[in-house]
Amino acid sequence: MTPLALAVDIGGTKIAAGLVAPDGTLSERRRTPTPAAPAILRAVFELARPLVKRAAICGIGTAGTVDALGRIASATDLLTGWAGTDVKGAAESALALPTVVLNDCHAAGAAEARVGAARDARTALIVAIGTGIGGAVCVEGRVQAGVSGTAGSIGHLPAPTDAGVRCSCGALDHIEAHAAGPAIERAYLEATGQALPLAEIGRLGSHVITDAATLMGRVLAGAANLIDPDAIVIAGGVSMLGPALLRPMKAAYRAEALPGPSAAPLLPASLGEDAGLVGAGLEALSHLENGS
Repeated sequence: MTPLALAVDIGGTKIAAGLVAPDGTLSERRRTPTPAAPAILRAVFELARPLVKRAAICGIGTAGTVDALGRIASATDLLTGWAGTDVKGAAESALALPTVVLNDCHAAGAAEARVGAARDARTALIVAIGTGIGGAVCVEGRVQAGVSGTAGSIGHLPAPTDAGVRCSCGALDHIEAHAAGPAIERAYLEATGQALPLAEIGRLGSHVITDAATLMGRVLAGAANLIDPDAIVIAGGVSMLGPALLRPMKAAYRAEALPGPSAAPLLPASLGEDAGLVGAGLEALSHLENGS
């Protein structure tokens, strides 16, 4: 029988669970709103328990930096009180399944690299632009997490500006503070005095989207100049703005990337909001195959 992974995706606004097959097929998708940090694991286990009997292993993608032992080493203000949580230990105790824990953007990156938009790329940079900005560097389908689990954190690269805007991590002028969804909404409010949701700002074609996209494109160029990827995949809710975001982002990227990296295509993600679940499941199954 083909083994299935119980996959969980813990985000700032929702928790999702489902079963993932080795080819990336997702079934039995379930979801619930994310509660305050002390209640997150209880919500995860309630959502996941009906799926446990059909799974051979569990994969959990979660916001925050994940250490080698499956604990949350650090988390930004987007999920307060989450740092220090032993996700792996708690899940293995509650669900009685071996469990693999990784950062949610790493999980989404693994999915796009293995079965999504970057499946033909040897080296891929996957960037998720949403409530925050995260990313993953993948080589031959495997996430390169780095020694502390921080690799791919493109949202916390410095933006080419000295505006003095504070990031969710506490630093000033990281690109997340300028190009994430809430940052664009804040910039529009400051420019017009009117509070509008991101989708409406996109329909209006406001210059604040162009400004954010240009900064993001310049940061992407710096990252690409460093790692020279075959492809860059743009994911996350903000990417749904489409050409209003992607056109100026690509223009800024081409203007600053070196001749080699400038040829890398900027591709839209293909797995949508399921990427984190699929990637968490595939990563868990790969550990099952390797016996680790």
